[in-house]
Amino acid sequence: MMALARTGHVWRLGDLIEGLCDLPPESESVLDLRVSGLALDSRTLIPGALFLACQGRCVHALSFADEARRRGAIAILAESTDEWPIEVMRHLEGRLGLPVIPVVGLSSRLAAIADRFHGAPSARLEVFGIAGASGKTSLGHLLAQACSAEFSCALIGSIGNGFPGDLHVGPSATSDPLTLQWTLEDLRSRGARGITLEMPSQAPARSSLSAVRVSHALFTNQGRNQRVVHEEGGVQVESVRALFASPGLAWAVLNLDDSFSDEILAGLDPDVSVAAYSLRPDAHPPGRCDLWLQACSIETRPRGLRMRIQCTGDSGLEEAVLEVGLLGRFNAANLMAILAVLRSRSGSLDRAAREIACVRPVPGRMECFGTESAPQVVVDSANTPEALERVLLNLRLHGYRRIISVFGCDGSCDRAKRARMGAIAEQLSDHIILTDDNPRHESGDAILADILAGVSAPDEVRLERQRGLAIRRAIALASTEDAVLVAGKGHEIIQDMGELKVHFSDRAQVVEALREWREGHH
Repeated sequence: MMALARTGHVWRLGDLIEGLCDLPPESESVLDLRVSGLALDSRTLIPGALFLACQGRCVHALSFADEARRRGAIAILAESTDEWPIEVMRHLEGRLGLPVIPVVGLSSRLAAIADRFHGAPSARLEVFGIAGASGKTSLGHLLAQACSAEFSCALIGSIGNGFPGDLHVGPSATSDPLTLQWTLEDLRSRGARGITLEMPSQAPARSSLSAVRVSHALFTNQGRNQRVVHEEGGVQVESVRALFASPGLAWAVLNLDDSFSDEILAGLDPDVSVAAYSLRPDAHPPGRCDLWLQACSIETRPRGLRMRIQCTGDSGLEEAVLEVGLLGRFNAANLMAILAVLRSRSGSLDRAAREIACVRPVPGRMECFGTESAPQVVVDSANTPEALERVLLNLRLHGYRRIISVFGCDGSCDRAKRARMGAIAEQLSDHIILTDDNPRHESGDAILADILAGVSAPDEVRLERQRGLAIRRAIALASTEDAVLVAGKGHEIIQDMGELKVHFSDRAQVVEALREWREGHH
């Protein structure tokens, strides 16, 4: 949790909490206090802030009331619990000489308080909420890029917050309601008119979004284990349901190739418009559908995708051809979702296709390097058997002569996955170079041995512990008809070797290695 810096907002306490908190009569004397900030964490509280003391997982924040007073808290709103009943709070108030106002269920009111304090930023933004088991990060980045052709669109996601090409990497913006509302207002004040927002699957983080007004709700998929997740009432399902039940939602954008879209559709408010899409040329629109997009053909080329798309909506039947430098069939689904959003905003399908054509891959997520005169090199964060298989299967679709894979496995993690990753890489790659990922405190040689245990022909696998050198050797082996996959670290810029943490970027290493390749092939 974090405290929030001053934002220029100053509220009378009574106005800030009116209708949101029921105060005991004896607390009314403090309603004229001026609040210039909000804080959940006493350690970073600023003078003039209101300290919101909630029950945490292990300890109540009132345990840090002395620190909050020392740092200049103007008052404390405190969640009443069995450990901290009103009588105990009264004693604490007398000792501190600081108003301590008991509030029942304060945790559930944080989002509304923060939303009001920051002037309801989501009401002045177009918010595109994205939920699903996978693909949220890529879709959020690509959508923000595509929207930027018409208006400034920022993004809040798992690998950073900010604008395309200018992300701030730090604590998750959805970790608590105060941080999220501050982030929304900060991005709005910096010129954003729209926000793409990854919906967290964890219940505590989902509660942070209860006061966010969503314009478009997008569903990606439930992933490979969707049946198990659905039957067990998994958090991912609850995240999707919560998003599509957002008050004031204007559009639901649904992937009709995933069966859970039918359930979403069945529970959708009748006032919400529906945009549905499918990659299957034989698919049919659902009974309730305001906008229907269908991929009539998808060509997977060595340097990207070419798609022919039809759209049926208020303008009748439209057709467009989209060519874009993205790899993978899953990115074709992302592009369809983006087309649906852009088309729902009253643009033509052809215009939407032109705006999407210039998008770039997400950093470290199936990110392409190289040109027609050099090997295709792909950097991806795949570090599980399922993710590695998905990336390699998608690369296979693009018709490369050979695929050369460079990867390792994290230390201090699930050892069982290592042999599985070795077997998958052997099955779907033409050459393999094993290297260090983040060995942490584990022996790098032992990690590679675990991976090799799943390989049927270990003598054909190259071992190179130095990751930078492994990347250079893989690219040196490649021709212009080949693809090199560098998997595991994605956009990371630190390599963890236990006590030693070094600056290391797969992306930067690939750029340098391709430069060397070009110099050697002139």
